[in-house]
Amino acid sequence: MADAKVIPFDDDRSRGGAQRPARRRPAGAGRRKPEADTGGEPAAAEQPAGPSAAQLPRGRGAGPREAVVSPLPEQPGEAPEAPGAAVPDEERAPSAGGSWERRVAGGLAFLRKRLTGDYEVDEFGFDAELTDQVLMSLLRPLYENYFRVEVKGIENIPSEGGALVVSNHSGTLPLDGLMLQVAVHDNHPAGRHLRLLAADLVFMLPVVNELARKAGHTLACAEDAERLLTRGEVVGVMPEGFKGIGKPFSDRYKLQRFGRGGFVSTAMRVGAPIVPCSIVGAEEIYPMIGNAKTLARVLGFPYFPITPTFPWLGPLGAVPLPTKWTIQFGEPIATDGYPPEAAEDPMLMFNLTDQVREQIQHTLYKLLVQRRSVFF
Repeated sequence: MADAKVIPFDDDRSRGGAQRPARRRPAGAGRRKPEADTGGEPAAAEQPAGPSAAQLPRGRGAGPREAVVSPLPEQPGEAPEAPGAAVPDEERAPSAGGSWERRVAGGLAFLRKRLTGDYEVDEFGFDAELTDQVLMSLLRPLYENYFRVEVKGIENIPSEGGALVVSNHSGTLPLDGLMLQVAVHDNHPAGRHLRLLAADLVFMLPVVNELARKAGHTLACAEDAERLLTRGEVVGVMPEGFKGIGKPFSDRYKLQRFGRGGFVSTAMRVGAPIVPCSIVGAEEIYPMIGNAKTLARVLGFPYFPITPTFPWLGPLGAVPLPTKWTIQFGEPIATDGYPPEAAEDPMLMFNLTDQVREQIQHTLYKLLVQRRSVFF
Protein backbone atom coordinates (compact mmCIF):
# COMPACT_ATOMS: atom_id res chain seq x y z
CA MET A 1 0.00 0.00 0.00
CA ALA A 2 2.85 2.35 0.69
CA ASP A 3 4.11 1.88 -2.89
CA ALA A 4 0.69 2.71 -4.32
CA LYS A 5 0.70 6.04 -2.52
CA VAL A 6 4.04 6.97 -4.08
CA ILE A 7 2.97 6.58 -7.71
CA PRO A 8 -0.84 6.37 -7.81
CA PHE A 9 -1.27 7.56 -11.38
CA ASP A 10 1.42 5.24 -12.87
CA ASP A 11 -0.16 2.22 -11.18
CA ASP A 12 -3.62 3.09 -12.51
CA ARG A 13 -2.38 3.39 -16.05
CA SER A 14 -0.41 0.14 -15.89
CA ARG A 15 -3.66 -1.68 -15.18
CA GLY A 16 -5.18 -0.10 -18.29
CA GLY A 17 -2.24 -1.22 -20.44
CA ALA A 18 -0.94 2.28 -21.31
CA GLN A 19 2.79 2.64 -20.76
CA ARG A 20 4.11 5.91 -19.37
CA PRO A 21 7.74 6.99 -19.05
CA ALA A 22 9.03 5.70 -15.71
CA ARG A 23 11.08 8.86 -15.15
CA ARG A 24 8.02 10.32 -13.39
CA ARG A 25 9.08 8.27 -10.31
CA PRO A 26 10.76 10.54 -7.75
CA ALA A 27 14.52 10.29 -7.92
CA GLY A 28 15.99 8.00 -5.29
CA ALA A 29 12.68 6.22 -4.54
CA GLY A 30 13.36 3.47 -2.00
CA ARG A 31 11.56 0.61 -3.72
CA ARG A 32 13.93 0.33 -6.78
CA LYS A 33 16.64 -2.34 -6.37
CA PRO A 34 19.86 -2.90 -8.44
CA GLU A 35 19.47 -5.21 -11.43
CA ALA A 36 21.23 -8.54 -11.66
CA ASP A 37 23.81 -9.09 -14.39
CA THR A 38 21.91 -10.76 -17.28
CA GLY A 39 24.84 -11.63 -19.50
CA GLY A 40 26.02 -8.68 -21.49
CA GLU A 41 23.33 -6.20 -20.36
CA PRO A 42 24.58 -3.14 -18.59
CA ALA A 43 24.41 -3.18 -14.81
CA ALA A 44 22.02 -0.97 -12.86
CA ALA A 45 24.67 1.66 -12.34
CA GLU A 46 24.98 2.09 -16.13
CA GLN A 47 21.24 2.29 -16.84
CA PRO A 48 18.82 5.15 -16.30
CA ALA A 49 16.85 5.09 -13.05
CA GLY A 50 13.60 3.15 -13.30
CA PRO A 51 12.21 -0.40 -13.28
CA SER A 52 14.20 -3.03 -15.15
CA ALA A 53 12.89 -5.72 -17.49
CA ALA A 54 13.49 -8.32 -14.78
CA GLN A 55 11.18 -6.43 -12.40
CA LEU A 56 8.28 -6.01 -14.81
CA PRO A 57 5.51 -8.69 -14.86
CA ARG A 58 5.80 -11.05 -17.78
CA GLY A 59 2.38 -12.06 -19.05
CA ARG A 60 1.27 -14.38 -21.81
CA GLY A 61 3.20 -13.84 -25.02
CA ALA A 62 5.81 -11.65 -23.41
CA GLY A 63 8.79 -11.39 -25.69
CA PRO A 64 11.70 -9.09 -26.37
CA ARG A 65 9.37 -6.12 -27.06
CA GLU A 66 7.65 -6.52 -23.73
CA ALA A 67 10.90 -6.90 -21.85
CA VAL A 68 12.26 -3.64 -23.18
CA VAL A 69 10.23 -1.23 -21.09
CA SER A 70 13.08 0.86 -19.77
CA PRO A 71 12.28 4.52 -19.21
CA LEU A 72 12.94 7.19 -21.79
CA PRO A 73 16.24 8.93 -21.21
CA GLU A 74 15.94 12.31 -19.63
CA GLN A 75 16.61 15.26 -21.87
CA PRO A 76 19.92 17.03 -21.30
CA GLY A 77 19.54 19.58 -18.58
CA GLU A 78 16.15 18.21 -17.44
CA ALA A 79 16.06 17.63 -13.70
CA PRO A 80 14.17 14.63 -12.36
CA GLU A 81 10.71 15.44 -11.11
CA ALA A 82 10.63 16.08 -7.37
CA PRO A 83 8.03 14.62 -5.03
CA GLY A 84 4.97 16.84 -4.76
CA ALA A 85 5.43 18.35 -8.22
CA ALA A 86 2.40 19.79 -10.00
CA VAL A 87 0.13 17.20 -11.54
CA PRO A 88 -1.13 17.84 -15.10
CA ASP A 89 -4.77 18.82 -15.43
CA GLU A 90 -5.67 15.65 -17.30
CA GLU A 91 -4.49 13.56 -14.33
CA ARG A 92 -6.77 15.49 -11.97
CA ALA A 93 -9.86 14.40 -13.87
CA PRO A 94 -10.68 11.42 -11.63
CA SER A 95 -10.67 13.53 -8.45
CA ALA A 96 -12.72 16.27 -10.13
CA GLY A 97 -15.22 13.68 -11.27
CA GLY A 98 -15.42 12.35 -7.74
CA SER A 99 -16.16 15.84 -6.46
CA TRP A 100 -19.05 16.24 -8.89
CA GLU A 101 -20.34 12.81 -7.96
CA ARG A 102 -20.35 13.78 -4.29
CA ARG A 103 -22.23 16.99 -5.10
CA VAL A 104 -24.83 15.14 -7.12
CA ALA A 105 -25.20 12.54 -4.37
CA GLY A 106 -25.58 15.28 -1.77
CA GLY A 107 -28.20 17.04 -3.90
CA LEU A 108 -30.18 13.84 -4.35
CA ALA A 109 -30.03 13.14 -0.62
CA PHE A 110 -31.28 16.67 0.06
CA LEU A 111 -34.19 16.23 -2.35
CA ARG A 112 -35.07 12.88 -0.81
CA LYS A 113 -35.30 14.49 2.64
CA ARG A 114 -37.48 17.27 1.25
CA LEU A 115 -39.85 14.82 -0.40
CA THR A 116 -40.09 12.51 2.60
CA GLY A 117 -40.29 15.31 5.17
CA ASP A 118 -37.19 14.00 6.95
CA TYR A 119 -35.85 17.40 8.04
CA GLU A 120 -36.13 19.61 11.10
CA VAL A 121 -37.31 23.16 11.71
CA ASP A 122 -37.31 24.98 15.02
CA GLU A 123 -40.29 26.61 16.72
CA PHE A 124 -39.84 29.76 14.60
CA GLY A 125 -39.85 27.83 11.32
CA PHE A 126 -36.08 28.08 10.77
CA ASP A 127 -34.78 25.40 8.38
CA ALA A 128 -31.00 25.31 8.84
CA GLU A 129 -30.37 22.73 6.10
CA LEU A 130 -32.40 24.61 3.50
CA THR A 131 -30.71 27.88 4.47
CA ASP A 132 -27.18 26.46 4.21
CA GLN A 133 -27.60 24.46 1.01
CA VAL A 134 -30.06 26.55 -0.99
CA LEU A 135 -30.76 30.06 0.27
CA MET A 136 -27.13 30.93 1.05
CA SER A 137 -26.04 29.49 -2.29
CA LEU A 138 -28.51 31.75 -4.09
CA LEU A 139 -27.41 34.88 -2.20
CA ARG A 140 -23.67 34.19 -2.30
CA PRO A 141 -23.05 35.26 -5.96
CA LEU A 142 -24.76 38.59 -5.23
CA TYR A 143 -22.69 38.95 -2.07
CA GLU A 144 -19.30 37.93 -3.50
CA ASN A 145 -19.38 38.95 -7.16
CA TYR A 146 -21.93 41.75 -7.47
CA PHE A 147 -21.59 43.82 -4.29
CA ARG A 148 -18.12 42.41 -3.45
CA VAL A 149 -18.79 42.77 0.27
CA GLU A 150 -15.82 43.38 2.56
CA VAL A 151 -16.29 42.41 6.20
CA LYS A 152 -14.40 43.86 9.15
CA GLY A 153 -14.52 43.12 12.86
CA ILE A 154 -16.32 39.77 12.60
CA GLU A 155 -14.41 38.65 15.69
CA ASN A 156 -16.56 41.04 17.76
CA ILE A 157 -19.46 38.58 17.44
CA PRO A 158 -18.99 35.93 20.16
CA SER A 159 -18.41 32.32 19.13
CA GLU A 160 -21.16 31.08 21.41
CA GLY A 161 -24.04 32.46 23.41
CA GLY A 162 -26.56 35.13 22.54
CA ALA A 163 -25.64 38.48 20.97
CA LEU A 164 -27.67 41.35 19.52
CA VAL A 165 -26.31 42.88 16.28
CA VAL A 166 -27.70 46.41 15.76
CA SER A 167 -27.23 47.85 12.26
CA ASN A 168 -28.19 50.84 10.12
CA HIS A 169 -30.86 50.22 7.46
CA SER A 170 -30.95 51.62 3.92
CA GLY A 171 -31.25 50.86 0.23
CA THR A 172 -35.00 51.16 -0.61
CA LEU A 173 -35.27 47.34 -0.63
CA PRO A 174 -33.95 45.32 2.36
CA LEU A 175 -31.01 43.73 0.58
CA ASP A 176 -28.72 44.97 3.36
CA GLY A 177 -30.34 42.56 5.80
CA LEU A 178 -29.76 39.60 3.46
CA MET A 179 -26.13 40.55 2.82
CA LEU A 180 -25.62 40.97 6.56
CA GLN A 181 -26.90 37.44 7.09
CA VAL A 182 -24.45 36.02 4.53
CA ALA A 183 -21.60 38.06 6.02
CA VAL A 184 -22.10 36.57 9.49
CA HIS A 185 -22.58 33.01 8.26
CA ASP A 186 -19.66 32.92 5.78
CA ASN A 187 -17.08 34.91 7.74
CA HIS A 188 -17.60 33.94 11.36
CA PRO A 189 -15.26 31.10 12.43
CA ALA A 190 -18.19 29.29 14.02
CA GLY A 191 -20.42 29.77 10.95
CA ARG A 192 -23.16 31.30 13.06
CA HIS A 193 -26.62 32.12 11.71
CA LEU A 194 -28.02 35.64 12.04
CA ARG A 195 -31.70 35.66 13.04
CA LEU A 196 -33.11 38.96 11.82
CA LEU A 197 -36.12 40.71 13.35
CA ALA A 198 -38.31 41.77 10.41
CA ALA A 199 -41.28 44.13 10.05
CA ASP A 200 -44.89 42.96 9.86
CA LEU A 201 -45.02 43.65 6.12
CA VAL A 202 -42.45 40.91 5.43
CA PHE A 203 -44.75 38.27 6.90
CA MET A 204 -47.79 39.56 5.02
CA LEU A 205 -46.32 39.06 1.55
CA PRO A 206 -46.86 35.70 -0.17
CA VAL A 207 -43.74 33.59 -0.81
CA VAL A 208 -41.59 36.17 1.02
CA ASN A 209 -43.30 35.19 4.26
CA GLU A 210 -42.40 31.51 3.88
CA LEU A 211 -38.82 32.18 2.76
CA ALA A 212 -38.23 34.59 5.64
CA ARG A 213 -39.37 31.98 8.16
CA LYS A 214 -37.23 29.28 6.56
CA ALA A 215 -34.19 31.59 6.65
CA GLY A 216 -34.58 32.10 10.39
CA HIS A 217 -36.19 35.54 10.53
CA THR A 218 -39.00 36.37 12.87
CA LEU A 219 -41.32 39.18 13.84
CA ALA A 220 -39.70 42.29 15.30
CA CYS A 221 -41.11 42.03 18.81
CA ALA A 222 -39.44 41.93 22.22
CA GLU A 223 -40.85 38.50 23.08
CA ASP A 224 -39.38 36.70 20.06
CA ALA A 225 -36.07 38.53 20.39
CA GLU A 226 -35.77 37.57 24.06
CA ARG A 227 -36.54 33.92 23.34
CA LEU A 228 -33.89 33.76 20.63
CA LEU A 229 -31.26 35.46 22.77
CA THR A 230 -32.03 33.16 25.69
CA ARG A 231 -31.41 30.18 23.39
CA GLY A 232 -27.97 31.59 22.55
CA GLU A 233 -28.74 32.83 19.01
CA VAL A 234 -27.21 35.81 17.21
CA VAL A 235 -30.12 38.20 16.64
CA GLY A 236 -30.05 41.11 14.18
CA VAL A 237 -32.14 44.25 14.44
CA MET A 238 -32.30 47.44 12.33
CA PRO A 239 -34.00 50.01 14.58
CA GLU A 240 -34.46 52.63 11.85
CA GLY A 241 -37.09 50.43 10.18
CA PHE A 242 -38.94 51.96 7.24
CA LYS A 243 -37.64 55.41 8.18
CA GLY A 244 -34.16 54.27 7.28
CA ILE A 245 -34.77 52.06 4.27
CA GLY A 246 -37.21 54.53 2.68
CA LYS A 247 -35.36 57.80 3.26
CA PRO A 248 -34.49 59.99 0.25
CA PHE A 249 -31.08 59.79 -1.37
CA SER A 250 -30.25 63.27 -0.11
CA ASP A 251 -30.29 61.90 3.48
CA ARG A 252 -28.00 58.95 2.76
CA TYR A 253 -25.84 57.75 5.64
CA LYS A 254 -27.70 59.96 8.12
CA LEU A 255 -29.17 57.68 10.77
CA GLN A 256 -32.83 58.13 11.57
CA ARG A 257 -34.36 57.82 15.02
CA PHE A 258 -33.75 54.50 16.78
CA GLY A 259 -37.12 54.33 18.51
CA ARG A 260 -37.50 54.08 22.27
CA GLY A 261 -34.66 51.64 22.92
CA GLY A 262 -36.66 48.43 23.09
CA PHE A 263 -33.74 46.42 21.71
CA VAL A 264 -31.50 47.65 24.53
CA SER A 265 -34.03 46.62 27.14
CA THR A 266 -34.30 43.14 25.59
CA ALA A 267 -30.52 42.67 25.56
CA MET A 268 -30.26 43.77 29.20
CA ARG A 269 -32.90 41.31 30.37
CA VAL A 270 -30.91 38.44 28.88
CA GLY A 271 -27.46 39.90 29.57
CA ALA A 272 -26.48 39.62 25.90
CA PRO A 273 -23.83 41.96 24.41
CA ILE A 274 -24.86 44.56 21.83
CA VAL A 275 -22.69 44.59 18.69
CA PRO A 276 -23.01 47.82 16.63
CA CYS A 277 -22.79 47.26 12.87
CA SER A 278 -22.24 49.79 10.07
CA ILE A 279 -23.03 49.05 6.40
CA VAL A 280 -21.65 51.26 3.62
CA GLY A 281 -22.68 50.74 -0.01
CA ALA A 282 -26.36 49.88 0.36
CA GLU A 283 -27.52 53.51 0.17
CA GLU A 284 -26.59 53.79 -3.51
CA ILE A 285 -28.10 50.60 -4.96
CA TYR A 286 -31.48 52.32 -5.54
CA PRO A 287 -31.03 56.11 -5.30
CA MET A 288 -34.49 57.18 -4.14
CA ILE A 289 -35.22 60.59 -5.68
CA GLY A 290 -38.98 60.57 -5.11
CA ASN A 291 -41.86 58.90 -3.31
CA ALA A 292 -45.27 58.28 -4.89
CA LYS A 293 -47.22 58.49 -1.62
CA THR A 294 -50.69 58.12 -3.15
CA LEU A 295 -49.72 54.94 -4.96
CA ALA A 296 -48.05 53.69 -1.78
CA ARG A 297 -51.30 54.14 0.19
CA VAL A 298 -53.29 52.31 -2.46
CA LEU A 299 -50.90 49.36 -2.42
CA GLY A 300 -50.54 49.37 1.36
CA PHE A 301 -46.79 50.08 1.27
CA PRO A 302 -44.99 52.53 3.56
CA TYR A 303 -43.54 54.23 0.45
CA PHE A 304 -43.34 53.72 -3.30
CA PRO A 305 -39.83 54.58 -4.50
CA ILE A 306 -38.96 56.54 -7.63
CA THR A 307 -35.35 56.14 -8.73
CA PRO A 308 -33.43 57.20 -11.86
CA THR A 309 -34.28 53.82 -13.40
CA PHE A 310 -37.58 52.78 -11.75
CA PRO A 311 -40.35 52.75 -12.92
CA TRP A 312 -39.07 54.28 -16.16
CA LEU A 313 -37.23 51.14 -17.32
CA GLY A 314 -39.86 48.69 -16.08
CA PRO A 315 -38.51 45.46 -14.57
CA LEU A 316 -35.00 46.41 -15.67
CA GLY A 317 -35.21 49.40 -13.33
CA ALA A 318 -35.44 46.99 -10.37
CA VAL A 319 -31.86 45.80 -10.94
CA PRO A 320 -29.68 47.30 -8.17
CA LEU A 321 -26.55 49.23 -9.01
CA PRO A 322 -23.32 47.21 -8.44
CA THR A 323 -21.91 49.26 -5.58
CA LYS A 324 -18.98 48.18 -3.40
CA TRP A 325 -20.04 47.29 0.14
CA THR A 326 -18.26 47.33 3.47
CA ILE A 327 -19.74 45.82 6.63
CA GLN A 328 -17.97 46.56 9.91
CA PHE A 329 -18.86 45.10 13.30
CA GLY A 330 -17.85 47.33 16.20
CA GLU A 331 -16.74 46.65 19.74
CA PRO A 332 -19.50 44.91 21.71
CA ILE A 333 -21.26 46.80 24.48
CA ALA A 334 -21.69 44.56 27.53
CA THR A 335 -25.04 44.51 29.31
CA ASP A 336 -24.55 41.71 31.84
CA GLY A 337 -23.11 44.06 34.45
CA TYR A 338 -26.40 45.87 35.10
CA PRO A 339 -28.90 44.79 37.78
CA PRO A 340 -32.18 43.20 36.58
CA GLU A 341 -34.23 46.30 37.37
CA ALA A 342 -32.01 48.42 35.08
CA ALA A 343 -34.00 47.21 32.05
CA GLU A 344 -36.94 49.29 33.31
CA ASP A 345 -34.94 52.51 33.69
CA PRO A 346 -35.98 54.77 30.75
CA MET A 347 -33.03 57.14 31.20
CA LEU A 348 -30.53 54.30 31.08
CA MET A 349 -32.28 52.88 28.01
CA PHE A 350 -32.05 56.25 26.27
CA ASN A 351 -28.34 56.64 27.08
CA LEU A 352 -27.39 53.17 25.86
CA THR A 353 -29.49 53.57 22.72
CA ASP A 354 -27.80 56.86 21.96
CA GLN A 355 -24.39 55.27 22.58
CA VAL A 356 -25.09 52.51 20.06
CA ARG A 357 -26.44 54.99 17.52
CA GLU A 358 -23.46 57.30 17.84
CA GLN A 359 -21.01 54.44 17.46
CA ILE A 360 -22.71 53.28 14.25
CA GLN A 361 -22.85 56.84 12.85
CA HIS A 362 -19.21 57.52 13.66
CA THR A 363 -18.14 54.29 11.95
CA LEU A 364 -20.21 55.17 8.87
CA TYR A 365 -18.40 58.50 8.52
CA LYS A 366 -15.03 56.80 8.97
CA LEU A 367 -15.78 54.19 6.29
CA LEU A 368 -17.04 56.87 3.89
CA VAL A 369 -13.78 58.81 4.26
CA GLN A 370 -11.78 55.63 3.54
CA ARG A 371 -13.89 54.68 0.51
CA ARG A 372 -12.25 55.44 -2.85
CA SER A 373 -15.38 55.19 -4.97
CA VAL A 374 -19.00 54.10 -4.78
CA PHE A 375 -18.34 51.27 -7.21
CA PHE A 376 -14.72 50.28 -6.41
